[in-house]
Amino acid sequence: MSLAPHYVRPALPVPDTWSTGSSADGTLSADATSAASQIDWRSYFPDAQLQALIEQALTGNRELRIAVQRVEEARATYGIRRADTLPTISAGGSYVRFRAPGVLLPGGSIDGEAYQVGLTESNWELDFWGRVRNLKDAALEEFLASDAARRAATISVIANVADNYLLLRELDERIAVARETIASRSESLRIFRRRFEVGAISKLDLRQSEILLQQAQTLVAQLEQSRAAQAHALAVLVGAAAPLLPAPLNDASVGPDLHAGLPSSLLERRPDIVAAEHRLRAANANIGAARAAFFPRVTLTGAIGSTSTDLQHLFASGSGAWIFTPNVSLPIFDAGRNRSNLELAKAREGEAVAQYEETIQDAFRDVADALSAREWLAAQVQAETDTLVAQSERARLARLRYDNGATPFLEVLDAQRDLLNARQQLIQTRRALLTSRVALYAALGGGVQDADPTPPPSAADITLKQGPLP
Repeated sequence: MSLAPHYVRPALPVPDTWSTGSSADGTLSADATSAASQIDWRSYFPDAQLQALIEQALTGNRELRIAVQRVEEARATYGIRRADTLPTISAGGSYVRFRAPGVLLPGGSIDGEAYQVGLTESNWELDFWGRVRNLKDAALEEFLASDAARRAATISVIANVADNYLLLRELDERIAVARETIASRSESLRIFRRRFEVGAISKLDLRQSEILLQQAQTLVAQLEQSRAAQAHALAVLVGAAAPLLPAPLNDASVGPDLHAGLPSSLLERRPDIVAAEHRLRAANANIGAARAAFFPRVTLTGAIGSTSTDLQHLFASGSGAWIFTPNVSLPIFDAGRNRSNLELAKAREGEAVAQYEETIQDAFRDVADALSAREWLAAQVQAETDTLVAQSERARLARLRYDNGATPFLEVLDAQRDLLNARQQLIQTRRALLTSRVALYAALGGGVQDADPTPPPSAADITLKQGPLP
């Protein structure tokens, strides 16, 4: 029998629909045909360079290596607990030569020798109350939790590599725009100097043109510094240097929009939620083990073998020997140790419930944030695109007005500065929109089945490694 409480999955501590902060709240599609967990990350990230970086990260990232070793550690712990359910039989042999002094024996001293071989089983517990079995079940749940945590870490690495790659491409495009601006303003400054030399413009206009060029040069220096730091961060993620030639931000680097489905579907999609539930089940099993400590514990010790005074007759008829020692122990007074252990197990289960619910709430927030970011960033991209068109026309008209003497160069200066800022801001928002799609893919547990060449472990996998389960 088992004294562990009957496990019941806690109720969802979140609403039944997503909240994005828009009028479309609660109307998201529940169609799971485009569920992130069913989309291979290679399909969702079609960019060839990004795919190569993710492949490299899956083999070289140190955090993933740590997660894999934790899985192996939990597997070994489960193997130890599993072994406790079966007898431990050992074989042994001994040779003894002795002399008994004559002062102890009436017939004088005796010299002798003895040979012995046998099989021994020591302290095998008959698990009437399920203590050993519950400890084994808890270790199995911890093992499965560690593997789910490994898959969660894998998804996190994929998302982080994609985010860093997109940010690197954003910086590349912003640098290209800034350099293009430097080239344009350098040509304008050359013309202004010529016009100043012939007295067509004032020295103030010349200095303002120089300021425009210097601002663009400063921006390029700042962006180059940011790109170098971003490249270093990407190299740490993939586990090796990842030199990438500059390239513009490609809006097709990330796959299409995903259906969020219902919040309840996250229980099966998100590996971190799966891991939290396995830990909750482990805590539940530990309560059963703590309860069993109040009941009698029955252990068996036995041995069978052969004993002889000479090696020649060690296996002869009549040399067999055996011993069988059952032992029953019942706690009478332990100063409250068992009760405290039970209270500790219950407190840890309560903690595991709270952690499980917190994990679900965090997952719900991740999805809701990604959905709202996707919606509102798309609106920002459209607005900033319209703003860029207006700023371009404004800069063109300001330059015409200045050339015709209708306005001072300060108006051109402001228009050119605002135009560069608008171009830079649009690139940043486009990247943020792509990042929100990456975040939604990760928040929905995307591509976990194909994220790692090693599939999630099962009872059959453990059986193949360690023999049949008891």
